[in-house]
Order: sequence, then C-alpha cells, then structure tokens
Amino acid sequence: MALFNARRGGRARLAPELDDKELGQVLKSLLQQGTPLAGDIRVWQISNLVQETGKDWDRRTHRFLVLARCAAETSLAALWLAHEPKNADAVLFRAWVQLVRANRTGVMPEVAEVVNDCYRVAESRPEDPGPWVVLLGVMRATRQPQRDVFRVWREVKARDPWHREAFLQMLRYLSPDECGSHLQVMEFLDAAQARMPANAPAAGLELTAKVHQYHKVLALGGLHELTAGSNWAQPPVAACLERARTLWVRPGFLQHAAAVADLNLLAYSLVAANRTSEAADAFRSVAGLVTHWPWYHRGDALEEFTRWRTRALQAASGS
Repeated sequence: MALFNARRGGRARLAPELDDKELGQVLKSLLQQGTPLAGDIRVWQISNLVQETGKDWDRRTHRFLVLARCAAETSLAALWLAHEPKNADAVLFRAWVQLVRANRTGVMPEVAEVVNDCYRVAESRPEDPGPWVVLLGVMRATRQPQRDVFRVWREVKARDPWHREAFLQMLRYLSPDECGSHLQVMEFLDAAQARMPANAPAAGLELTAKVHQYHKVLALGGLHELTAGSNWAQPPVAACLERARTLWVRPGFLQHAAAVADLNLLAYSLVAANRTSEAADAFRSVAGLVTHWPWYHRGDALEEFTRWRTRALQAASGS
C-alpha cells in the first residue's frame, strides 16, 4: 500500500482519489479538455478501472464513488450506457452518478430509474453489494421508512459485513438530523463496535460519529462553540480517539481503500482535541494527501491541513 511508502512531507493537495494512483490518473484525464473522441476514451478508462477491481468490493466502491462525483456534471454515464446498455458496471455507474447529483441538489427526479438500475445489477450479480449500497443511499436521500431501509441494509451486510460507505450512510440516516435519534445512533455504534475488527474498512465509523457531534456543538455558536473542545475529554470520546491514535498509524494496519481519509480524520480529531503533537504521526502517514472533509470546517481545507501539520510536526520535534 502506497500510504506508508510515500514521501512524508511536501506540498499538500486535495486528493479525492486518496492513494489510489490508477484512479488519480483517470481523474486527471477526466478533467482535461479533449478531442471529439475524448468521451469514448474516458468511458473506456472508467470501464477498465472499475473492472480491474474484480471482487474487491471496498476498492470498487471507492472508485465508483470518486468517479461518479467527478463525472456528475458530465454526460459520461449516459455515454457509457449507450455504448454498453447491458454492461452491469455501466448501469451501476449511472445509478451512482444520479445519487451524487441528488445529494448535491437535494432532489432526485429519477428515483424509479435509479431503483430499477440497482435491482437490474443485483439480479445479474447477486454477490455484489454495490447496487444495494446505492439503493441504501437512494432510500436515505428520499427519507424512506426504517423498515425498508433496514431490509436493504441487511442485503449489504450479507455480502460485505464491514462495507465502509454503507456504514457511513446508515450513521447519517439514523441521526436525529434525518430519520433517527441520538439513542439509535448510540445503539448502532455499540452493535458495530462489539463485532468489528479494528482494521475493518468501516473502522472510522465511531470517530466519524464523534466528529459529527463535535461539529453540531460548534454550530450552536456562543459559549457552546467556545467549550466544544471539552467534548474530546469525555471518557468514551477520549477512549475512541486513543484507540485510533494507537492503532491506525502502525505501518500496514489500515489496508482499505479509504485509509488515507480515516487518517485525515484522525489528524483532525487530535488537533480538535488539543493534542496537536500527537497528530504528527497521522500527518506523516497521509503524505500530504488531503481530504476536503473534515478540514473545511476550520476554513480552507488545504490551508488548515498545512497549518496544523506544521504545528504538529514542530511540536513533536520539540522545536
């Protein structure tokens, strides 16, 4: 895994591909101006990139989601499907793109089409959790009843017990901001942590929940904002952060496709908890690959990452 072999410092950059170099090359191509045949070439690139993941559901989802975010404002999904209308990957890519568009705009006029696409892929590839993950996202976006959402959730779990994106979707769906409650979030986290391996793709679930809660307190403003950092000193929160700090920075411990994102989250959380010097190892581990979330909550993501990385490395070295 490139994560722990890369140069430890250097100029930071936003990297939606994280440390997936092949994905990064395709993203660069998608953003370039091209010839009239460029669309066909880019479809071929996307198709090959997804196909080579095989049954690595974790990396497959990472690539689909990042590509869908990049292609959401283009016609690439429609073009691919026009070329290969019976290709399950093309059908699923269109569903991912439509879900991304819905999350950005808050509306999903093609709900029936997306749902149909998901069931088409699920029927043709029954072992693939992908269509069920997209369907879970659709049901969350359209605020479907919990009984229906949990039915789809069980389909994902049956195919990939620790699917990162599915766990994150359920975490947000069960929050009081959407269709659940604080109690449901706590029960969901407790059930997950009781069984989840420490290095599972969804290992960042608990810390993600803590950061969401921290941001909610910050959003209250006033005295709440000024004292929000004290939340990190609460025993359950501090224990969660300490487990992540101790384990995640070990070379090779995190192997999933979004490990860099979880390490960004760890560095951010340690900074928020006023444990800046302890964040140095996490900053070194990401090798300048920056995620937009959660850093943008402090300002410009790149500037905030760079500023706090400098402080952490200086504090750790005693300078």
